[in-house]
Amino acid sequence: MLWNTNHGDVAIGNTKMSYVSFGRGERVFIILPGLSDGLATVRGKALLLAKPYKPFFEQFTVFMFSRKDEMVTGYSIQDMATDQAEALRQLGIRKASVMGVSQGGMIAQCLAIDHPELVETLVLAVTAPSVNEIIESCVKRWIALAEQGNHKALMIDTAEKGYSEAYLQKFRKIYPVIGAIGKPKSYDRFLVNARAILGFSAREELDQIDCPTLVIGGAEDQTVGIQASYELHERIHGSQLHVYQDLGHAAYEEAKDFNERVLAFLEASASG
Repeated sequence: MLWNTNHGDVAIGNTKMSYVSFGRGERVFIILPGLSDGLATVRGKALLLAKPYKPFFEQFTVFMFSRKDEMVTGYSIQDMATDQAEALRQLGIRKASVMGVSQGGMIAQCLAIDHPELVETLVLAVTAPSVNEIIESCVKRWIALAEQGNHKALMIDTAEKGYSEAYLQKFRKIYPVIGAIGKPKSYDRFLVNARAILGFSAREELDQIDCPTLVIGGAEDQTVGIQASYELHERIHGSQLHVYQDLGHAAYEEAKDFNERVLAFLEASASG
């Protein structure tokens, strides 16, 4: 199949965790997405998700994981990392480079802290070491909108908090129809994911991370705040930091050199 795309599920307890994969490299690159995974999993989207990662395919087999399908009330970020570790072991992945974006970055921190034997290299994009006032304000608003079933307002608010003004000038044209598609049958997964963020803190354990780490932030981030990136960089010994000065939380989508920058870091870490 084109780009060696694949998809599958891993049994986790009495439920399952979905993943897609692409590429043919010997090294493994794991991607953990953000809170939007609570609305729709990666299931069936291998071809759609593969294209941006084409530069990785010679050296890496890239896996993108969703959180597991069924999550109980009180399911925490640390629980998510524990289940992620179990999924990697079931797939025979002994060591991987891991990139976590936003909430996925929180899970990636716990994975590197609690299961260091699995993490070769770490990339933390637009994420935070703990919940802060900016995160709390955003997430509580999104929880309220999800509880109301107001999908249009939820999508618009996340866009306004995520993208740059230049991007939003184009994106706002579709606001009148933005809530018409993509509404989940239930917000249960989203709500469990969102509430887990409100209880997250890895700040005091970050000094346990000893693998090569790249922190990427957006100076205009209105979802987690740029100070979160500076704090991660300060607390993770030997980490590198790159800040996109004119971008916000969606820097991983908007920055044209984002994936090239990540790949260069992974290559340099391997050769070093």
